[in-house]
Amino acid sequence: MTQLDVRPRVGDTVSGVAEGDVRGKGLGKGSVGLVGSAVIGISTVAPVYCLTSTLGSTAGEVGVQMPAVFLAGFLPMLLVAFAYRELNKAMPDCGTSFTWTVKAFGPRIGWMCGWGLVIATIIVLSNLAGVATSYFWLLAGEITNNPSISALDDNKLVHIATCLTLIATATAISYRGMTATKGVQYALVGLQLAVLAIFVAMAFQKASAGSFDTGLDFSWQWMNPFAVESMAAFTAGLSLSIFMYWGWDACLATNEETTGSAKTPGRASLIAMIVLVGSYLATGIAAQMAVGSGTSGLGLGNPETSDNVFAALAGPVMGPMLGILLFVAVLASATASLQTTFIPVARTVLAMSTYEALPSSYAKVHPRFKTPGRATVMAGVATGVFYTVMTLVSENVLTDTIFALGLMICFYYSLTAFACAWYFRKELRNSARDLFFKGVFPVLGGLLLATVFFKTLIDMWNPSYGSGSTVLGVGSVFIIGVGLLALGLVVMFVTERRSPAFFRGQVLTKSTPALVVED
Repeated sequence: MTQLDVRPRVGDTVSGVAEGDVRGKGLGKGSVGLVGSAVIGISTVAPVYCLTSTLGSTAGEVGVQMPAVFLAGFLPMLLVAFAYRELNKAMPDCGTSFTWTVKAFGPRIGWMCGWGLVIATIIVLSNLAGVATSYFWLLAGEITNNPSISALDDNKLVHIATCLTLIATATAISYRGMTATKGVQYALVGLQLAVLAIFVAMAFQKASAGSFDTGLDFSWQWMNPFAVESMAAFTAGLSLSIFMYWGWDACLATNEETTGSAKTPGRASLIAMIVLVGSYLATGIAAQMAVGSGTSGLGLGNPETSDNVFAALAGPVMGPMLGILLFVAVLASATASLQTTFIPVARTVLAMSTYEALPSSYAKVHPRFKTPGRATVMAGVATGVFYTVMTLVSENVLTDTIFALGLMICFYYSLTAFACAWYFRKELRNSARDLFFKGVFPVLGGLLLATVFFKTLIDMWNPSYGSGSTVLGVGSVFIIGVGLLALGLVVMFVTERRSPAFFRGQVLTKSTPALVVED
């Protein structure tokens, strides 16, 4: 099927359209409501996957202060969420961070903000696909009680082939539109949250019965972030915590497809954030009470199990039968997030193409499914190629790429937060509400994330950061993180030569009227 090119051209006008209205791009309008939008945000974050991969690492960095660090990571995300909500009210555009920062700071900063979002998403997609693949074979081995089946994941060719199959499946579902995406997500998100609730309840039960020697009694001191032993440990833990909340802004990327596009996505993002912080705190406290945060045995900080906590705790906490459900939940979490994470990257690319910041071919939508078809396929292909190349080159490089993800997240989130305050700067004196929600809160959130960005940048220079790999004596995580941002600059300069109108400020500025383009 051919795809519709709905890209508006410079100079187009639509009568009766005011600044802040939706600039239509041919997406399926009214496809998602409040609950569906919140579910997409929760799914993109993948709470069960995040917990199994970072719960132990966080405990290893900050010990029993893990719950406090979860709250500390929630704070800047909440403050940034207010910025997203206010910007979405004024400009409900699927380009989100890209569109808003262009309007606030101009085309070049906005383009780099969009690049940060896109490259971060590609990294996450590849990691999600890898985790889903590993849990697929692990679950198959558990169900059949055949270790040789689980061992298939160690076969690099089998692993890559399975991973590419999962990526292709997720791409196909996302390609078919928000209705298909939403239906799958209700089931997958419901499953993982239900299993997580069972795990929390059984962990509290084990803690009450004193089933494990390493268990701890609850203390309110766990909620004190100032009790962390060092600033370096706190920053490392905070970086992991911030990663655990990344993805909630997928709610905003569907704003042009959401009922009540000006208000619903912002409300959905706040609902998603509350569900996430509640889930993380409950699970962290329950697990810590049951097995403790030590570095031996079942302790959460044990380096031998910290990268996959639920694989170690499933049987001891939930028993052999129910423990399999936890494997299913992790697989469902990674699979669900793999699918929904295509949403923000495809729609950001669509918006960038619509505004002539990328080639016009990506501004085409499918006539039946009303999705950015080419942008979705491009994201799937890029993810598959990235994961395959990184896996074949070195597993250390792939691991360090994931560590560099935090840099990208802080980069584009902080830029968006600052863009909110700058865009609304003339309105901050209108009321106390405008002052705080459009100015103070976004600036505080931006400053916190910018601080983490620069502190992480300094820490990345040390070769011991990440896998320990080095390039000419410099940590490979630093090379990858800075290199990806530098690559964005190169791509931007090449794009500027081909699409000068956007970079001259002739397509999208703060004064550009929002346009609604009919399908």
